[in-house]
Amino acid sequence: MRSKRSPNGSVSAWLLFAAVTLLCMAAVRPGTAAAEEARFARARAAMVRVIAADVVETIAYIGADRLDPAVMKAMGAVPRHRFVPERFIERAYRNTPLPIGHGQTISQPYIVALMSNLLALSPGDRVLEVGTGSGYQAAVLAEMGMAVYSIEIIRALAEAAEARLQAEGYGGVRLTIGDGYFGWQAHAPFDAVIVTAASDHIPPPLLSQLKNGGRMVIPVGGRFAVQQLVLVEKGSDGRLSTRQILPVRFVPLTRRP
Repeated sequence: MRSKRSPNGSVSAWLLFAAVTLLCMAAVRPGTAAAEEARFARARAAMVRVIAADVVETIAYIGADRLDPAVMKAMGAVPRHRFVPERFIERAYRNTPLPIGHGQTISQPYIVALMSNLLALSPGDRVLEVGTGSGYQAAVLAEMGMAVYSIEIIRALAEAAEARLQAEGYGGVRLTIGDGYFGWQAHAPFDAVIVTAASDHIPPPLLSQLKNGGRMVIPVGGRFAVQQLVLVEKGSDGRLSTRQILPVRFVPLTRRP
């Protein structure tokens, strides 16, 4: 026997449909958190395309027309806008460095990607980062599946970066406050070392903490001189070789008096 339909059934169904529609509209309304995240995701994807184009333009320097897909995937995943000062959020996905306070900067996305690529990493590798800054480079390496050990000499930056990394899901990054010139001997040796500030020479303590077969990327040069991004390779026998990749401009490596 067919049951009778409630006279208010169609009205109730319409009201339910209207409520769901309004909720969906609210979820994508401009200015909402979801809409903002979608906007940043589009900006991040555009940034990755710009990085890919820059790689092609610099092939004569770097000897490759593309970067490791794992690097590009990480660049497309890490929310750079969370790692810049609030006043620069709308510029977060431009392919340019930005000030982060204390005379320091967050590196140009292309340079972050290139340096990560030059390390030739595999998931699980132990990476020493000298110069945590905002925490962005550490987040990219962590996103790639690396065990990251990062040193920052400026306490305010270190504390802010640690809180930011925790909030963004990169709490596995180990961070300490100290003079990065001397590395982090307690956790050495490392599969790779990345230095995010320029030194006028390659610090010997960092070389000694690099595993045989490991790689280091470091900008070398003075504040007012031409700097070169240098790739250091340590052979299985401990012998060192260096190669200049391309000219760069970094803030100087801060040292303790």
